[in-house]
Amino acid sequence: MSDSVQFKWGSVSITGNFRENNEDNYCVDSTARYFLVADGMGGQSAGEKASELAIEIVSKRLDQSLSNACSTPEKEVTRQIDQAVEQANSEIMALGEIEPNFKNMGTTITFIVVVDSDLYIGGVGDSRAYQLRNETLEQLTEDHSLTQALVNAGTISPEDAKTHRYKNVLYRYLGSKDGGTGTEAKRIKPQIGDRYVLCSDGVSDGASDDTIHRVLAEHDDPQEAAEALVKAAQDGGSKDNITCVIVHVLKK
Repeated sequence: MSDSVQFKWGSVSITGNFRENNEDNYCVDSTARYFLVADGMGGQSAGEKASELAIEIVSKRLDQSLSNACSTPEKEVTRQIDQAVEQANSEIMALGEIEPNFKNMGTTITFIVVVDSDLYIGGVGDSRAYQLRNETLEQLTEDHSLTQALVNAGTISPEDAKTHRYKNVLYRYLGSKDGGTGTEAKRIKPQIGDRYVLCSDGVSDGASDDTIHRVLAEHDDPQEAAEALVKAAQDGGSKDNITCVIVHVLKK
């Protein structure tokens, strides 16, 4: 990480009111080179294993590729990120095929990777990344869900998508044949005051964009913001595990 950019962050992950185990996982690099959130799916402990594998493999690959990442071209950074996620996808699929308990397991992943003072933000599945900048909240990732595909095709409205019966059905995730086909990472130049959220759909299912905006704006401490956002999602009726990582840009 460049000395010219400083971050402060907070994180919370809870099982929630409706699940027996937490299939979400997350990782914050101790030197703030990357932030990861994964939301597993599958019977019994399969989803938990898938998200654990994704975080473990992607973080290990990023540790290797970011160690010499000074002045790295954008295409090379996105290639390294995509390769890390592709490896995780392959290993999740392989384990699912040889281990009956993990059959058909899968996971989402969303990330912030910091290289040369720039942020690379993307993901696979329906875990999301948001940016609050100058009082404007923007969702930086696009859900790989059937409802989002229907919205893109003009078949249903974004409002319809919120309650559609297929809103949690994914067509791309880690553990699927298309899971390793790219993370659509965006390169963003951070500004002082930016606030970023990585979250599982347990957050977005229980907290509207207006709620996310309000919580981010109200809390100057990212740990307090993470706790408040998870509580808001839980109070808002989220029926899943709830995980978020919040990152503030302090200095550039």
